[in-house]
Amino acid sequence: MNDYRINTNYAKALLMTAEDLKVADRVMDDMRLVFAVCKENRELAVVFANPVVRPDKKGAILRELFADRCHEVTMAFLLFIVRKKRAVNLRGISDAYLSLYRESRGIVLADLVTHQPTAPEANEEVRKLVEQYTGKSVELNARTDPKMLGGFKLEFDHNMYDARLRTKIYKLRKEFAKNIYESKL
Repeated sequence: MNDYRINTNYAKALLMTAEDLKVADRVMDDMRLVFAVCKENRELAVVFANPVVRPDKKGAILRELFADRCHEVTMAFLLFIVRKKRAVNLRGISDAYLSLYRESRGIVLADLVTHQPTAPEANEEVRKLVEQYTGKSVELNARTDPKMLGGFKLEFDHNMYDARLRTKIYKLRKEFAKNIYESKL
């Protein structure tokens, strides 16, 4: 069984449980936190992937990190994952949960990347345009990339609008390489 399938199956089980207990929104917030912590902390991922570290130690780490911040359903699920020796999949499971939750609620995740921070009004306008295009509600993730020369890149629902300056320069360079004005004799 591959990791994608494992992550998705565990995430589906958590979503179904959370919806039955009517705490899916709270678990969504918890899974955002778990995903962010796992993504930013490489040492945590190494500990969870290490089979020498006993499950009770991994559970203690999770309790220390999340016990006072997460709902009891989320904590029980995290400890269950550790008992089943799937702690290495924690980041993937939390990401799969976020995707399944958005899909079940008709929410599209849009990622806006710019060189400099954008004004909240501009973010709201982009969010409205994507909502209008998709017909779904939009969760906009606006971030900056200092390596970007200018322009922006917008990704949502398997679509990408690339208005980066680097892309435009590349297209111009490609167009000038054709040199349609030179005689072919």
